[in-house]
Amino acid sequence: MKVADGMSERVLMIGPAHTLREAARMMAARNVGAAVVVNPEHSGVGILTERDILNSVAAGESPDTETAGQHCTQDLVFASREWTLEDAAAAMVHGGFRHLVVVEGHEVVGLLSMRDIVRVWSSVRVPAQAVAGRETVASDEAVAGTTLLYSPRGERTPHIQLPLRKFSSSSHENDEEF
Repeated sequence: MKVADGMSERVLMIGPAHTLREAARMMAARNVGAAVVVNPEHSGVGILTERDILNSVAAGESPDTETAGQHCTQDLVFASREWTLEDAAAAMVHGGFRHLVVVEGHEVVGLLSMRDIVRVWSSVRVPAQAVAGRETVASDEAVAGTTLLYSPRGERTPHIQLPLRKFSSSSHENDEEF
């Protein structure tokens, strides 16, 4: 399978002056985890990911004043449509990133995420009964405290769900369950 088989050709492209809040809103509206940052005054592109926004907010910076140009990664690894998905995944793992900008010549033609690779691979390798039964399992049996997963042979495998706890910032003695 090739990068062309998994990449999204609809790429969110923003300018470097967009605030992080504006970028986050556009990313959320399109249900994407990254935007390509294009500066018409300079050659090359950058990428702004949800993690870049998260790191900025976690550092106490304001998403209303910080800009995409200040937080995007500009030292990118670019992929070709003709790369194999295995090569793309290896580049992502080796480089420690989850998105590849796909180019043809000097033009951005797509974006490939780790999720895209998993989607393509799983559509080829996951048995039909696992995909077909997933929603029923999640809605009916998760309520009882057990989630059933499917093995590659289509067998049901029980996994216990642990209760999630809500933690306050002051004390953990009065934890509440969700």
